[in-house]
Amino acid sequence: MAAAKGGVSVENILSSIFSATYLAAVLRISTPLLLPSLGALISVKAGVINIGLEGIMLMAAFTGATVGGLLQNALIGALAGLIAAGLMALLLAAFHLGFKGDLILGGVAINILGSAATVAIGYQLSGARAGGLNLPPTGIPDLNLPFLRDVPLLGESLHTALGRQNLLTWLAFLSAGGVAFMLYRLPFGAHLRAVGENEQAAASVGINVRRVRYTALAISGILAGLGGIHLSMGYLNGFSRDMTAGRGYIALVIPALGGYTPLGTLAAALLFGAFAALETRLGSFNVPSQLPQMIPYLATLAALIIYALRQRARATQG
Repeated sequence: MAAAKGGVSVENILSSIFSATYLAAVLRISTPLLLPSLGALISVKAGVINIGLEGIMLMAAFTGATVGGLLQNALIGALAGLIAAGLMALLLAAFHLGFKGDLILGGVAINILGSAATVAIGYQLSGARAGGLNLPPTGIPDLNLPFLRDVPLLGESLHTALGRQNLLTWLAFLSAGGVAFMLYRLPFGAHLRAVGENEQAAASVGINVRRVRYTALAISGILAGLGGIHLSMGYLNGFSRDMTAGRGYIALVIPALGGYTPLGTLAAALLFGAFAALETRLGSFNVPSQLPQMIPYLATLAALIIYALRQRARATQG
């Protein structure tokens, strides 16, 4: 069905969505959602949900881009970002596990600290109130896979979708398998799940509950930090104020939608990434700008409703 002049046809929209370019965008956009979501999953399994993912991502994104830009070394910048993320997570752990502070309030404080500190430090370094720094860009490179073009029939499409993805995108999807292996194949994973399910029972068999939860929050922070680093050094080359744009909060919802399993979390992150990529795609057509901007938030609301319905169904069955 053709559209009127200046409009857009359904065929054009569908062909834009069902394409290798769209798949590439979904994978790229899903990366900074999947990594903190895996971090949220680990903290939930340990019984200490990490509400501070947003602030941790921001601090890692800022530190990685700033150190990498100053030294013109992406690897050192990324490592600095991970250290900052780990320290933020350990700060939350110390507040809750060491000083017995409220975990939710501590997470909110971490989010506020991440947002405010990045702007304040950025202003001191450059005088820019927007939080950005005028530094030469440095980023994590893409992984070029030219051999995908040699695959019969699908070669060009495969290369378009997968052939130039960022290294952190590949690491994110490998991390889903790594988290699954850790949770269900390693002794630490069994201890972590035992602590989250019943900390008294876990302690009675000799598991150090406090140490397990410290470690879980640290791993959660590092995964969230990788998501922030991808934003400032992979997805974009540079930091801007509050560039996480709520991804840390959305990451708290994704594991629930995925049934609190690593592979379910992966699938849910891809679903959210598909909605976010759809927003970008529809924004390029002649449609009201408010419509595509609503899509990620409607997806989050739908996920919360689905999760609530599933919880009610389980409670009824129980």
